[in-house]
Amino acid sequence: MNLLVAVDGSEESDRALAYATDIANATDGSITLAHAIEPDIYDTGGVEPVSDSDRRDRLIIDSVDTAEEQGQAILDEAIEFVAERGQTASGELLYGRPARVITDFAEEGEFEALYVGHRGRSDRTIEFLGSVARDVVEHATVPVTVVR
Repeated sequence: MNLLVAVDGSEESDRALAYATDIANATDGSITLAHAIEPDIYDTGGVEPVSDSDRRDRLIIDSVDTAEEQGQAILDEAIEFVAERGQTASGELLYGRPARVITDFAEEGEFEALYVGHRGRSDRTIEFLGSVARDVVEHATVPVTVVR
């Protein structure tokens, strides 16, 4: 079984990765990790520095190079996480709107399943901000497991 897991360094994506790793181990499957970079989004706001606790919730990209470095670090950490559980994984940096590039990559790569984490925000928050997990479910052509 060829599994794709979207990772962004959040606790939710870590849980999705752990779940997918269990499935891969049980089915003698393979894991590919995908991290999406949306390089045309910049945070220009404020004079206050971003705290470590805010870093996951605010997208701050100084340059594409910085975004790639951060994305590769997320992939490397996820690969190590998978290795500690007896599985191997490869990683891919994708460029563009996360929900779109992840679902396109899943289809092109002929993956049998896609795993994503979900933060469990309220319906009202999703209405204004959107939800990558929701958009993935709506656009994917392969089965999607959303892990909360």
